[in-house]
Amino acid sequence: MVALSSFAGRTVAVLGLGRSGLAAARALNSGGASVRAWDDDASARARGAEQGLSVTDLSASDLSQAAALVLSPGIPLHFPEPHPVVAQARAAGVPVLGDIELLARACPEARFVAVTGTNGKTTTTALIGHICVSAGRKTEIGGNLGTPALALAALGSDGIYVLEVSSYQLDLT
Repeated sequence: MVALSSFAGRTVAVLGLGRSGLAAARALNSGGASVRAWDDDASARARGAEQGLSVTDLSASDLSQAAALVLSPGIPLHFPEPHPVVAQARAAGVPVLGDIELLARACPEARFVAVTGTNGKTTTTALIGHICVSAGRKTEIGGNLGTPALALAALGSDGIYVLEVSSYQLDLT
């Protein structure tokens, strides 16, 4: 897992507690951030609480002191309209970030291959990852398939991230 130490000692809001959101919250926690997490789905909130997250209704919170709002893929950033918490963060001048952006910031020396599109993303991502591994390169494969980006191992200049990236993730990068 990548530890997001750039947010150490700061409050970060995480909206969405699916696989990517939970991975982001864990990475932020391991890096020393104070995470306030929320999901509109009660069962996702319960999973977050079971994992020791501070589950806080972000729509009823003052986000002005947050260092960032980390938005899970699929939660509306723009279309058809921003999620109310996104609008609240923007109004408070809080940056809205995604997991791919956070991974790139945490591992700036690594190389990235991002695969996106309508059809064939998973197959293409897996094939590129297989080629990199077969070539003897230190490679982590994930993103929108399998392992969330922030649950992958931290890589340096000798590593390559091969990521399937959704349009939602691209919008936040």
